[in-house]
Amino acid sequence: MKKLFIYFSLTGNCDCVAEHLKNKGYETRKVEMKRGLPKSFFFSVLTGGFLAGLGVKSKLKDYDHNIEGYDEIIIGGPIWNGRFSSPLNRLVKDLDFANKNIKFIFTAGSGEGKHALKKVNKLYPNAECIFLKEPKKYTEELKKISF
Repeated sequence: MKKLFIYFSLTGNCDCVAEHLKNKGYETRKVEMKRGLPKSFFFSVLTGGFLAGLGVKSKLKDYDHNIEGYDEIIIGGPIWNGRFSSPLNRLVKDLDFANKNIKFIFTAGSGEGKHALKKVNKLYPNAECIFLKEPKKYTEELKKISF
């Protein structure tokens, strides 16, 4: 069974998740924004939250779009302003997850994302979701990953 974790990470939280999933046999692919956020953490959070609130789909640097042959795909990334981060908005728009076993792992300072969960339930009603509170800082959060 081929398994893929495709993700975006700004602060390293999803990089931590990727390392954890690699040890469980997942292939990993990290995507990056073409145009980064401001260097200041404060302004990057402010800008990211604003973009997420608007539902912006950030342009991504080239990455491998081929997801054929994978039995399970996990999409991971941060929650900004309670919503999908703009790179995740782009991933779900660009990739065709029809007939795929899809799951989501979100990271957030609060450990929750109500708007993101609503979007997942609307787009992928059978998808599992896990919310992790800063797994880079709180490594015990990784124990919530049960798949």
